[in-house]
Amino acid sequence: MPINFYRKGLFPYGKGKEDLTSRFSYLRQMQSPSPTQWHSQGQSFSFQNHKIFFRQENDKAKETILLLHGFPTASWDWHRVWPGLAEGYRLVAPDFLGFGFSDKPKRHAYSIRQQADICESLLRKLEVNRVHLLAHDYGNTVAQELLARHEDRKTAGDDSLVIQSCCFLNGGLFPETHRPKPIQKLLISPLGPLLTPFVGKSAMARTFRQIFGPDTQPTEEEMDAYWELVALQEGNKVMPRLIRYMTERTQNRERWVGAMQSTTLPMRIIDGVVDPISGEHMVQRYEALIPNPDVVRLPGIGHYPQMEAPEEVLKHVLEFLKHQGG
Repeated sequence: MPINFYRKGLFPYGKGKEDLTSRFSYLRQMQSPSPTQWHSQGQSFSFQNHKIFFRQENDKAKETILLLHGFPTASWDWHRVWPGLAEGYRLVAPDFLGFGFSDKPKRHAYSIRQQADICESLLRKLEVNRVHLLAHDYGNTVAQELLARHEDRKTAGDDSLVIQSCCFLNGGLFPETHRPKPIQKLLISPLGPLLTPFVGKSAMARTFRQIFGPDTQPTEEEMDAYWELVALQEGNKVMPRLIRYMTERTQNRERWVGAMQSTTLPMRIIDGVVDPISGEHMVQRYEALIPNPDVVRLPGIGHYPQMEAPEEVLKHVLEFLKHQGG
């Protein structure tokens, strides 16, 4: 069972403490499950002969949140906000094909649309037909495709799967504002496949330390966990294929950004504004393009707000969902 932060008095708000600016709160300091421990509490299903890992919890809850992780990691990214969210919601979190504990076929043509197919297949398997989306980074792009499909179904009068709301964390929602790091540019180039032997833990750690906030840097233990998730099944070798999603963002901009502009669904973005990839500059673009933008800025926080400031992310996600009747 998840820890009840409210009843046990462990959660840093709800009993008079409203200042959530501490970057080393209870959730930040609590012992993280290892990837192995995370995996031991999950299960898998088959999609087109590929094994897809997922975690779920609190399957008796009335409302469901589908949590969509980023590149290049896995559903483990959500572990700091997982207990608080699981208090009131059913949680479903897959590892996308090519990531984490899911299969990582070496010659596969990975695509955002197929990742969306996987999400829909998982929801059908679990008999979930109404869902809230909580997405980060690569998961934002999958969420955009799911949102576009929701709009298509709505137009056709199909209510077989209803997206109830969407909450985005840092990610490249607009290709024109995405600022990839040098290693990402190299991986997507023709040289990408030749570079995979040199994409190791140290290179990944350097990039992560550039995109986290200055006061919320990942620990050595966290970097070990991140690399473990990438290296499983030689996952570093499929990174040049996975990172083609950056090209897909440009190719599908009209569909994916258009769905965000036309939808009447509630949306919120919670953004670590010092993120060099998708920080303040991306939020400003969101405010310029999205009608009635609901934006939460996290000062001093970088690309992984659910890891860097989990108490604040949890607070703002729960507030957002409360207003949706969830």
